[in-house]
Amino acid sequence: MTTLQTIHGVPVLMCPADGEPIAGERQALDLIGDAGYQGAQWVVVPVERFDASFFELRTRVAGEIVQKFANYRLGLVVLGDVSRHTAASPALRDFVRECDRGRQTWFVADTEELAERLGSGSGG
Repeated sequence: MTTLQTIHGVPVLMCPADGEPIAGERQALDLIGDAGYQGAQWVVVPVERFDASFFELRTRVAGEIVQKFANYRLGLVVLGDVSRHTAASPALRDFVRECDRGRQTWFVADTEELAERLGSGSGG
């Protein structure tokens, strides 16, 4: 069950590690709807929730999901260790690095890193 938390004054929808895999646009829209209903500005999804296709850029799943969140002006946080995926794919490593430079999609190791980023003023 998702929970709404406030981190440094920013409403954040926290998704549990277990639940339906995020495999495409439909699941992204479900999260976006839930976030909108609860007034969240960011949605945090544990890495375990993403279907393997998310980490294979050629499938375009990651791009579709990230674009949906951008269209609705919601931030997306992928929470957890993605190193095994980035080690296998230079393109994914570049994608993660580019996302982390922006204000739309972040890949963070843990909630402490998320709180640090939101606290730095780059998330509100």
